[in-house]
Amino acid sequence: MIYFIGAGPGAVDLITVRGAEILRSAGRIIYAGSLVNPEILSAYARDGCEIFDSSSMTLEEITGLLVEGQESGIVTVRLHSGDPAIFGAVREQMNILREKGIPFEVVPGVSSLFAASSALKTEYMIAGGTQTLIVTRAEGRTPVPESEGVKSLASHGASIAVFLSAGMCEAVCSELIAGGYDDDTPAALVYRASWPDEIVIRGTLSTLPELSHGITKTAIILAGDFLSDIDAKSRLYDKNFSHEYRDSSIH
Repeated sequence: MIYFIGAGPGAVDLITVRGAEILRSAGRIIYAGSLVNPEILSAYARDGCEIFDSSSMTLEEITGLLVEGQESGIVTVRLHSGDPAIFGAVREQMNILREKGIPFEVVPGVSSLFAASSALKTEYMIAGGTQTLIVTRAEGRTPVPESEGVKSLASHGASIAVFLSAGMCEAVCSELIAGGYDDDTPAALVYRASWPDEIVIRGTLSTLPELSHGITKTAIILAGDFLSDIDAKSRLYDKNFSHEYRDSSIH
């Protein structure tokens, strides 16, 4: 079997139990060397396992190794950073396997999106406020649909997480302001969330670019009122709010 596994955001112990167990049984692992913490391989890959760094490989080379491993009858793992579903470039690999009639499974992982909120000690939805989180990326060499540009998405005023754009922090913040966020909207940049060298930078949309100078990759830009000191309380635990599991009349 071929497995696509999310390695988690970086910390060795933030891979799922299922992912770790499959890694221990693998005879071949192709991992995203520019993003996956190599200590994960040291911790979970068994002796004698074939390990390949895909950072310099083409799509055809990667899928060739996957097919070769499957045809050799060994457990073969494609190890992606975070969760494969978020900017994992995984669908194109799956499509090739589907075309060849080769079965595979996907094991989800902990996204850096959630490691970042943990580092910031917050949540993306605010009781009585935004209930929406936008996950996107700024346009660079890879285009995005015009309707999904950062400026257009800013019009919603929701919590927003911008991947793969740390090197364009000034442009991203400017687009968010132009799209409707106030320039004093709380913002943050989280570099290598959950890694030993994690860096958390807090500011506003007007100050974040200067504060984050020098960080150009492996970071998420975040903005929205969820980063503020709003003391909002949900109705879920309000003693005066009844629901299926609690009768407010007995409190």
